[in-house]
Amino acid sequence: MEEQKDASNSNSSTGPETPRFHSHHSETTRLCTQVNAELFDATNPRIHRDIIRIIAQYLDAQGYTSTKVTLYDEANVKQQQENNYISDVVRLRVAILDGEWDEADRICASAYLKDKKHILYSVYKQQYLELIDDNESQKAFTTLTKHLKPLESQQAFQGEFRDLCYLLTTKAIQDAPAFRNWDGIASSREKLAEYLQNILEYEIVGRENEQQLLKPNRLVTLLRQAVAYQIESCQYHSESIPLVSSLLSDYAPVVVPNTEQRAFVGHLGNVKCTEYVGAHGNFVASGSSDNTIRIWDTESSECLATLRGHTSRIWDICVDRMGTTLISASGDCTVKIWDIHDLHKPQCTATIPTSRLDSLASSNANTTGSIGGVGQGGDIYSVSLTPLESHIIMAGYDRTIRLYDRVTGRVVQTLHGHDLSVAQAVANPLGNLIISGSKDQTIRFWDTISGTCVKSLRSHLGEVTSVATSDSGMLLLSSSKDNSNRLWDLRSLKRLRRYKGHQNTSKNFIRSGFIGDSLVVGGSEDGMVYIWDRESTNVVQRLDGHKGIVYEAKWNPKRGILCSASDDWTLKTWWFDPANTASAAAGSS
Repeated sequence: MEEQKDASNSNSSTGPETPRFHSHHSETTRLCTQVNAELFDATNPRIHRDIIRIIAQYLDAQGYTSTKVTLYDEANVKQQQENNYISDVVRLRVAILDGEWDEADRICASAYLKDKKHILYSVYKQQYLELIDDNESQKAFTTLTKHLKPLESQQAFQGEFRDLCYLLTTKAIQDAPAFRNWDGIASSREKLAEYLQNILEYEIVGRENEQQLLKPNRLVTLLRQAVAYQIESCQYHSESIPLVSSLLSDYAPVVVPNTEQRAFVGHLGNVKCTEYVGAHGNFVASGSSDNTIRIWDTESSECLATLRGHTSRIWDICVDRMGTTLISASGDCTVKIWDIHDLHKPQCTATIPTSRLDSLASSNANTTGSIGGVGQGGDIYSVSLTPLESHIIMAGYDRTIRLYDRVTGRVVQTLHGHDLSVAQAVANPLGNLIISGSKDQTIRFWDTISGTCVKSLRSHLGEVTSVATSDSGMLLLSSSKDNSNRLWDLRSLKRLRRYKGHQNTSKNFIRSGFIGDSLVVGGSEDGMVYIWDRESTNVVQRLDGHKGIVYEAKWNPKRGILCSASDDWTLKTWWFDPANTASAAAGSS
């Protein structure tokens, strides 16, 4: 089966004129408020009701009347609960003021009360104090042991329950330090009733807010404001207003980097791999043949931390989405897990040696669907996380792929079938497949649950050095030592494109990946970073700056920068400089 298109060696792609961009990187952090949970409380009942009203308004405007009615019906179940709640609090408040403790007990036992335990503790404490004040020691003791002791965790401050117990031995309530300001039963009841009144007012104000006029097209307006924020917070601004075609991901214009931005110097050996720490791209990690991992500030190129512990070269690293955990694969036959919450003080939290993996896999062979025997150890070339980040995928010299459960610390799947070492293994975005590329020139697809190889492709004429899936999960990109990168349709497994022009033939793991939906990027043995137009397969940019082999390059859409790892012991970041008119630029929404 032949590809539909082969790459040309031209320096720019043909097609419609692309948008022009300018950079405002220095303004972005200063002007744009960062998105965080402190902007509003998503669990606030008022916010919840506002969201329901906004969604219902949109459904009504689109003609989904039945769906709107269903939404309100389900929301009204909660509304009725809240009505009952207000009624219960009113009745409880009256019972407390009147000293009707039997009625208060019945209400507390059956009522729908938010923060019920705290309210119960306050009510029983009031009963107890009144019994102490009336010298009803036996009844007070019963209330303390039967009602207050189980709710001790609700005490207003540390030591309050201790003082409540102490009252059984005192002559007056004021003798206990916590209750020196006790000024009688009537005053105490009024304070408790005031506390319940505050709860009522909070609910009633929330109801009054519901009566506020809902502006037309409120959902669409909020979405447009969100997209406008995303555009404003981008490093690159289009000179014309971009048309956003999807709301399923944040707006991020794809530009073709044309200029070196920063050089990261400090490693004492070639840099095999790189990965951004966190989605915002403020930090980047690198693994080297000097046996260390370094974490850098992408803006200043300062090395923030050096992770030491491996005894051989670092072949691959991956970082979780939150940027708090880094996982490294090494030639010392181990995988290490690092806690990088504090980038200045990273800690190794676990070391997983190959021998342990083999032992665990053997003990689990009858229950985890392992296929055949376990591997014989050796360099671990690839490490990645499944989409839910619950498992680590490892592969390497021993020809096997292992699925390691992060919670239980056990290998739950061991996949055998490749004839030679596995260069890389990743999961598809759905998490139901593991895709691996090997020195045996094949790409294999494995069912995650059963561990069965469901498909094997042999198309490349050389060792497969990398595999990567697109964000949509529809496309697969593979690299090989036949001087080509190939694009596949993951649904039909049909070859779509072939990208050429770079060099990948010798004993190196040259890897490739995607830049958004329109570009492909990869390293090369000639020391350049190559960028291809995904559809036309034309080379749209060659980034020349490294003095040795470029092993891989990773794109960060938030910052609009490309980071490359090289045999010259350095990392480099590349950006689009509008002043560099000699290089091509492309943009997309």
